[in-house]
Amino acid sequence: MQVKKVLAYTGAGFVAFLLIDRPGEAATALKATMNTVYNAADSLARFVAHLS
Repeated sequence: MQVKKVLAYTGAGFVAFLLIDRPGEAATALKATMNTVYNAADSLARFVAHLS
């Protein structure tokens, strides 16, 4: 459990650093992540639609 907690705090610190130091790059990374999530959800929806 301790390693998981350390990794979570490290990740949160890295995200905070990016937001403060490089907001443009953070926005680009967020857009790319959201685009990936959208594409995955769309693909899953198409798969389920083809099942019926």
